[in-house]
Amino acid sequence: MAYDEDLANRLRELLAAETGVDEKRMFGGLAFLINGNMAVVASGHGGLMVRIPPDDTAELLTREHTEPMVMAGRETRGWIRVGDDGVRTKRQLESWVARGVSHAKTLPAK
Repeated sequence: MAYDEDLANRLRELLAAETGVDEKRMFGGLAFLINGNMAVVASGHGGLMVRIPPDDTAELLTREHTEPMVMAGRETRGWIRVGDDGVRTKRQLESWVARGVSHAKTLPAK
């Protein structure tokens, strides 16, 4: 499944004012990197993947429309999936993008 082009365009709009933003096709989706670190991904499986502080994973998974990110059959702490219903409005999407960008900025530039 290809990533949602509309979601990718909405992400571009929200990230337009950020410096150090790059886009890369990864994991069947379109990743948005800040200074070389992934922040958010328009997922090829629908919805959004968001990079978060690993210690926040359990708390954020209690929110509606979220689920663990699973790769190679294992749950990946520090990443969550937000379903389409969790990013329908600009306000919802802004919140998740801000969270992913904020965490990516704490990481050493690559």
